[in-house]
Amino acid sequence: MNNSLKKIWNVISSILVALVVLLALLLVGARVVGLQVFTVLSGSMEPTYHTGSLIYVKKVDPYTIKEGQPITFMLDENTVATHRVVGIVPDEEDPTVIRFRTKGDANEAEDGSLVHYKNVIGTPIFSIPYLGYIADYIQHPPGMYIAISAGAVLLLLVFIPDIFTDDKDEDESKKKKSSRRKKGAHAAAHKAAAVDVTPEEPADESLTDEIRRKTDNLLTDDEVEAIRQTVEAGQHPRGGGPLGQSARRCAPAGADKAGSRTGRAVSASHLFKGNAARLPI
Repeated sequence: MNNSLKKIWNVISSILVALVVLLALLLVGARVVGLQVFTVLSGSMEPTYHTGSLIYVKKVDPYTIKEGQPITFMLDENTVATHRVVGIVPDEEDPTVIRFRTKGDANEAEDGSLVHYKNVIGTPIFSIPYLGYIADYIQHPPGMYIAISAGAVLLLLVFIPDIFTDDKDEDESKKKKSSRRKKGAHAAAHKAAAVDVTPEEPADESLTDEIRRKTDNLLTDDEVEAIRQTVEAGQHPRGGGPLGQSARRCAPAGADKAGSRTGRAVSASHLFKGNAARLPI
């Protein structure tokens, strides 16, 4: 799922979840705060309460109800009605017992029977038009089963993309960590190799400088020049011979005696092997 589609789906799913949560609060949450919810099934209270509206009823003390106030009451054992009070009738034998004369706003005549105060459920405090149709549908089969199935599908559609995205992100994270470890290992190997192969001699070192370095700067300029010329001429046999003798002649006087600057005769063959090849002494 690319980013654009994912963003669109996130918006849609968020709206759907918000609607489901809102519907649950309106149908179930109201009962938590002590309200009872009823669906208006007829038009007897038009235009105050339209057919299909959802009304929220709060329990009240029957003795506080006044004429002109709408009330919700038990019309019989199985029927709940909401009509307006048009009169209050005390009982002749017991004044503490009261009954209410009621009438629907859209009806021309009053209800045929009085409402006993014990049958009063409460008074409506607000209503939501048309929401009663949905509430009534999902409270009875098959609407109940459809609502449960739709809720389960919605939850799956909301959370499944996130699950796959988390797995993908985790795989990418592992790949990045593995790549960083490999790069670190390569860098360490290159660093170690650079230390191991560091040349003993500078690449741009001249022959004269090399002779001075290998003789610890103990020779004079003339002696260094003599060895350089001998090396460049390619005359440096091993051991004795003309080159060895020449090189020894280049050594300072008394080189074989104690107290000389080098303490030994220096020959080109001691410094180099091969034609102008450079090797450490």
